[in-house]
Amino acid sequence: MGFKEEIARRRTFGIISHPDAGKTTLTEKLLLFGGAIQEAGAVKNNKIKKTATSDFMEIERQRGISVATSVLAFIYKDKKINILDTPGHKDFAEDTFRTLTAVDSVIVVIDVAKGVEEQTEKLVEVCRMRNIPIIVFINKLDREGKDAFDLLDEVEQKLGLSVTPLSFPIGMGYDFKGIYNIYERNINLFSGDSKKNIEETIAFDSLDNSDLDEIIGAQAAEELRDNLELVEGVYPPFDKETYLRGEQQPVFFGSALNNFGVRELLDCFVEIAPQPRPKMAEERLVEANENAMSGFVFKIHANMDPKHRDRLAFVKIVSGTFERNKPYLHVRQGKKLKFSSPNAFFAEKKEIVDISYPGDIVGLHDTGNFKIGDTMTEGEQLHYKGIPSFSPGHFRYINNADPMKSKQLYKGIDQLMDEGVAQLFTLEMNGRKVIGTVGALQFEVIQYRLEHEYGAKCSYENFPVHKACWVEAEDSKNEEFKEFQRVKQKFLAKDKRGQLVFLADSSFSLQMTQQKYPSVKLHFVSEFD
Repeated sequence: MGFKEEIARRRTFGIISHPDAGKTTLTEKLLLFGGAIQEAGAVKNNKIKKTATSDFMEIERQRGISVATSVLAFIYKDKKINILDTPGHKDFAEDTFRTLTAVDSVIVVIDVAKGVEEQTEKLVEVCRMRNIPIIVFINKLDREGKDAFDLLDEVEQKLGLSVTPLSFPIGMGYDFKGIYNIYERNINLFSGDSKKNIEETIAFDSLDNSDLDEIIGAQAAEELRDNLELVEGVYPPFDKETYLRGEQQPVFFGSALNNFGVRELLDCFVEIAPQPRPKMAEERLVEANENAMSGFVFKIHANMDPKHRDRLAFVKIVSGTFERNKPYLHVRQGKKLKFSSPNAFFAEKKEIVDISYPGDIVGLHDTGNFKIGDTMTEGEQLHYKGIPSFSPGHFRYINNADPMKSKQLYKGIDQLMDEGVAQLFTLEMNGRKVIGTVGALQFEVIQYRLEHEYGAKCSYENFPVHKACWVEAEDSKNEEFKEFQRVKQKFLAKDKRGQLVFLADSSFSLQMTQQKYPSVKLHFVSEFD
């Protein structure tokens, strides 16, 4: 198979949702169809000791939530599908934003009873800013929930999408009979038997067929005909080009837990979802089918395997082919590196791959060369952009609780910060270390991982900071900036890259500082656009 065909069969997408909408369950069921796993482990079911394939950190197993993005791949209908399963919990939103830089399209999962929730709104906003094509999956139809039309309205209004249903539920909750697949014009009947891995479908050329009344009952059949007439009257027909431009969003209904409606979603997805798209670098637009390899690091995961101190840098291949043992330029460091065992991911297994194509995610063993956002090329100076650090909202001093283990503690903090779990600030005045996170749950994760992966214990102390802002001075030699540094000395710190950061203790002091020192610019994102 040629280079262009390989690109055309790649589909790389992320699944995003509010926690508990069923995202990890959907990921598992997709893997089931791809034959990548034999049976799915429900994420929260503690009776079975099998936990979800995509949650492999201990703290996730205990909490039943996903905190790190995992990469899963499988083959379906000869398409190579790469899923990036993102954490839904809002404390880990930063990880999800970064992941969105590496996907070509997304599936948004919405809970039928709760409708659109705040976390979903934020993530969809990021997708809309980047015109990422979106498919919506409305989940948990076997439970009582909102009316299908109300839900479609809510998705349009709250998320600012323009939707078109490609499947439609027959009844809901207790009366849930199945799904009519508008895209393929057939009906999938719901048996309520979650042990059946793949449901049978019945094709209907016309809804006027009297068999329909016999199968689902006259009342349900009548209701379905009315609903579909309404759908045709209200929603525009599906148009693939409009979807690819990010201007129209198809909607599917189903129940991931019962593996229902998932095949419809997947079959349509492999047909319509975009193949690897071009990506903007600071220098130029890079097309997937260019011959020269380029890619960027969007995630670093330390200790994928606690037995070995390894870090994996996840690289999204944007163009060309990535080959094993071939030297590539690490643009930021200006040096060539080669990799003898690049990993590809197949469900939970990692395999060494000789060649990877645009759209693929490759795991590179890293001894500390990579940071999030680094670019690799065959020699060209390229910088892919759009992987920011966000201003944290929670701050604590970190103290060493075991003086004998200070080396392990600093190594652990260093590696976890590279991974992007949180941000480290060193106070200018006394060199004390402050950790800033986007959500409070991260402090627990850091403490847990320091102890279990690095054998180091830490304790925290409150540090009252309202916001961290990156400082940009028009002229670092002018008097105003010098005065700012002198007056605000005890609120100044350096981040891991050595950039100056102002830790404001309240929104009032932030306002006053901006008024008093107009030439000093304060940014809430580290990448100044």
